Amino acid sequence: MGKPTGFLEYERVTGKAKSPKDRIRNFSEFHIPLSEAEQKKQGARCMECGVPFCQSGMMIKGMVSGCPLNNLIPEWNDLVYHGNWKQAYNRLKRTNSFPEFTSRVCPAPCEAACTCGLNGDPVSIRENERAVIEQAYASGQAGARPPKIRTGKKVAVIGSGPAGLAAADQLNKRGHSVTVFEREDRIGGLLMYGIPNMKLEKWVIDRKRKVMEEEGVSFVTGADVGKDYKAGKVLKEFDSVILACGASNPRDLKVPGREAEGIYFAVDFLKSTTRSLLAAETGGADLKASALKEGTFISAKGKHVVVIGGGDTGNDCVGTAIRHGCASVTQLEMMPKPPRERAADNSWPEWPRVLKTDYGQEEAMAVFGADPRLYQTTVKEFKKNKDGKVCGAVTVRLEPKKDEKTGRVNMVPVEGSEKEIPADLVLIAAGFLGSQKYVADAFGVKLNDRTNVSTQSGTYRTNVEHVFAAGDMHRGQSLVVWAIREGREAAKEVDRELMGYTNLM
Repeated sequence: MGKPTGFLEYERVTGKAKSPKDRIRNFSEFHIPLSEAEQKKQGARCMECGVPFCQSGMMIKGMVSGCPLNNLIPEWNDLVYHGNWKQAYNRLKRTNSFPEFTSRVCPAPCEAACTCGLNGDPVSIRENERAVIEQAYASGQAGARPPKIRTGKKVAVIGSGPAGLAAADQLNKRGHSVTVFEREDRIGGLLMYGIPNMKLEKWVIDRKRKVMEEEGVSFVTGADVGKDYKAGKVLKEFDSVILACGASNPRDLKVPGREAEGIYFAVDFLKSTTRSLLAAETGGADLKASALKEGTFISAKGKHVVVIGGGDTGNDCVGTAIRHGCASVTQLEMMPKPPRERAADNSWPEWPRVLKTDYGQEEAMAVFGADPRLYQTTVKEFKKNKDGKVCGAVTVRLEPKKDEKTGRVNMVPVEGSEKEIPADLVLIAAGFLGSQKYVADAFGVKLNDRTNVSTQSGTYRTNVEHVFAAGDMHRGQSLVVWAIREGREAAKEVDRELMGYTNLM
């Protein structure tokens, strides 16, 4: 511990964000990194606790506390303070395959479990992580390091989201020949087409892809395994297969009027914007909204937008719609408004169930003067005009009621609370219900009652020999850090099967 009094001497400081009205002019990342000197001070705030909950990754009351990757956080915080960026990177990469992704999009359960946060502000762990990885790229340390020896074993990874990429990265480092199959035209899964540029600019993914290709990983895009690319061919050509196709079945809303034109799943809306931006990209980092070509994306321009879902994806839809130039945006959240501070039954180091105002909501407040979120509200019916296009949504208030038989608390409609609001574009961001069945069927693997791929207890092995599953396809919709962990853990099992033992971390 290089600075025993650091947490007493220095206040938490994070990189400033550009003002909402400034940043909505483009689709670029908008946080300004700290100076190296200030970043070192932030590293000094770490208490290097005897029991560092930040790296625990424990489940408490069904919620994660600390980092699921078990990152060696106190170690590299101390190294940041001392300016030893090279060793900080070595310690960070020991547990995290993609700090360039997690430092941008992870909600930082590590910070929620930081001991400093018990009676003050937590250490800015995520920003320290980003500083380490960007320093590594700038110095060349994060460049390609191909394995010196090849094992002669071949592994296929189906899906190039964080789980698939993590598995591929680990197995390639071990010396196996890895081919990643991706049905889209670019790798990354939801990192590429589900998370907007404002949170993760796509050159960050392309940069890592280039490194992995130089290290020997092969990528086959436009290959929809199970449809136009036969699963039998993959099983015949490869020694092991890892299924990491994500949880890509969006949860729908079955109410009258759902068939109206202008109602989309959130991921389709976000994907269309990213595709249009990528098509317009000319090498400049500052992609303005005007770069979007009319007719190439689902546009919110001039429309009254209703987003159904209060999570991160719903917030991304709010921020994207505002950049399009929407006339208004309303975000519906079924659950009650969280408290501003931890409740008595939500003590540290549990994940804090408190009110979070994200960038999209901040931007809506700046543009429209009010928080776009309506809590304890859902849609009862969609209205459509004579052309069959959605023109309104009938909302209804919800209230919590306990089911006497099951003991569960359900949100039920309040009779007589209906209200119609304008809606020219509706985006359903209600989460996902599991993997798409055709991939599982193609490989003959079984699904569990949650439509996730079923594996042997405590393992990543499916019922089909040499076929493994990892990530959201295995555990259901979750965080990027869980996906990376699953990919790494599945890689260990594959390596053990191929070699009889594993030395992967």
